[in-house]
Amino acid sequence: MSNTIVMIHGMFCGGWVWENYRTFFEERGYRCVTPTLRYHDVPPGELPDPRLGTTSILDYAADLEEEIRRLDEPPIIMGHSMGGLLAQILGARGLASSLVLLNPASPAGIMAFRLSVLKIFGRLMKTWGFWKIPVKLNFEETVFALFNFMPAEEHRKIFDRFVFESGRAAWEIGFWAMDRKKATKVDEKKIACPMLIVAGTGDNITPSSVVRAVAKKYHAAFKEFEGHGHWVVEEPGWEKIARYVHDWLKEK
Repeated sequence: MSNTIVMIHGMFCGGWVWENYRTFFEERGYRCVTPTLRYHDVPPGELPDPRLGTTSILDYAADLEEEIRRLDEPPIIMGHSMGGLLAQILGARGLASSLVLLNPASPAGIMAFRLSVLKIFGRLMKTWGFWKIPVKLNFEETVFALFNFMPAEEHRKIFDRFVFESGRAAWEIGFWAMDRKKATKVDEKKIACPMLIVAGTGDNITPSSVVRAVAKKYHAAFKEFEGHGHWVVEEPGWEKIARYVHDWLKEK
């Protein structure tokens, strides 16, 4: 088993979201790599690179594949949210020794729309052409989507670190049935490594029912955590999830 973990963040974020997990796993002897996705390395509050709007999930995956292939051996790939979908894509390319998906976005073939998801993305979906421009949730949408289990005093501090996301990537995830390139399609038969999938029972943006369907697709190990939502990388009690992941990795 590799002792290198590549940690892939989700939408609107950067490698900084892994600060807690990176410290936790490095203290236990792992080497942690926390890349920031293409065009996400801009200072918060600044306008995004206009090329971000048409950046595909496949562009993100290509960048990550290039970085992973420079490593000495296939790493453990850990992904949160959209990063979990990217981990699935990379796993199907034979690049992982193990996969750990935390509240992963679902691949093509799994219907992810729920009322809570429509509440989060409804405003953006009403914006004509959102699939070719940088997009961003507002504060209220972000709190409902991500921070419903975070202390209120932390909401603004984290939100102020967020950046814009690719409208194209959001469209590819939500409207996979219309995507001719099938950017989010993952052939489960090509994933041969062990896989653990984690869900928070109170997640509004990747509901646990959707995450359970992802686990079923891959016949993966699956664990739900009560009292947790989407932001499992920082929510109070994140340590018990990290310990569960650590113990699972040790078993493998």
